Amino acid sequence: MRHIKMTTWLAGLLLLGQSLAWGAEPLPSWQNTAPKQAILAYVAKVTQADSPDFVPAAERVAVFDNDGTLWPEAPMPFQLAFALDELKLQVQQKPELRQDPMVKAALSGDLASLMAGPHHEGLMHLLALTHAGMTTDAFAARVRAWLATAQHPRFHRPYVQLAYQPMLELLQYLREQGFKTYIVSGGGADFMRVFAESVYGIVPEQVIGSNSLTRFERRPGGPVLVKTMDQLYVDDKEGKPVAIHQFIGRRPIACFGNSDGDQAMLEFVTQGNPHPAFGLIIHHTDAAREYAYDAKPPASGTLVTALAAAPEQGWILVDMQKDWKQVFTP
Repeated sequence: MRHIKMTTWLAGLLLLGQSLAWGAEPLPSWQNTAPKQAILAYVAKVTQADSPDFVPAAERVAVFDNDGTLWPEAPMPFQLAFALDELKLQVQQKPELRQDPMVKAALSGDLASLMAGPHHEGLMHLLALTHAGMTTDAFAARVRAWLATAQHPRFHRPYVQLAYQPMLELLQYLREQGFKTYIVSGGGADFMRVFAESVYGIVPEQVIGSNSLTRFERRPGGPVLVKTMDQLYVDDKEGKPVAIHQFIGRRPIACFGNSDGDQAMLEFVTQGNPHPAFGLIIHHTDAAREYAYDAKPPASGTLVTALAAAPEQGWILVDMQKDWKQVFTP
């Protein structure tokens, strides 16, 4: 816990220093290439009061995917890594779980079986085993404990230290220009809300993710909310615009993603918007500093149809290798 607090304090100090320096150079970790220029030009035209494209601050809503957009999703989404570690603990207590086909797949590293199907049914089953039945407070405590000790298998750093530095700068820059920033992700909302404020500066009520019903119970220590897998809503693909309407109630004017799972959200934001709109896709091209993939990702994050649609739709493509001076905070 102390480690997470120290990481959060250092991240906040770094962002404060960047904020003070932005009068000279906004987005310092971005190369001065077309994507950075497009971001700055767009923000200027919608925030300057004398601009014909001015958008009132109340309507400056920006939505961001999480996995692969704000931090890596390779070799697997971080919530899956958490679920696998939780599953290993459960199997020690309940050896009979080893007979479950999806448990077998998880323990053998068969990610393809877990991620198969339109809604990753194997993964959803795994999440039911490792997430459901505990209180929301207990779940948050388990996530915090895991984040305090777990490290990425390649980078050997805590997961909370692997947010993309250029995207942290972009989030902060947009907020300083009057934007409200939301996460709209296929990851679990309860999982992301544990760290989103400390890592990204995005408060829990502005985190939208996959969710299911919680159950209210009265217990001797007081009322609690219990996680279930009932009426599971997967916040991915066409589900993202629906969730934006349900939880935000306002059409965003800027959208940032990295995969085909974000295409419907990009279309919803940029097509037929009464305000000038902006769409951007992070293309993972940097095998040396991060990962390089599009059609064949390690686990999730396929980028094929959205990549092909980008030029026609006017979505900005960020080449991670060419357009970012650095990927992670040093």
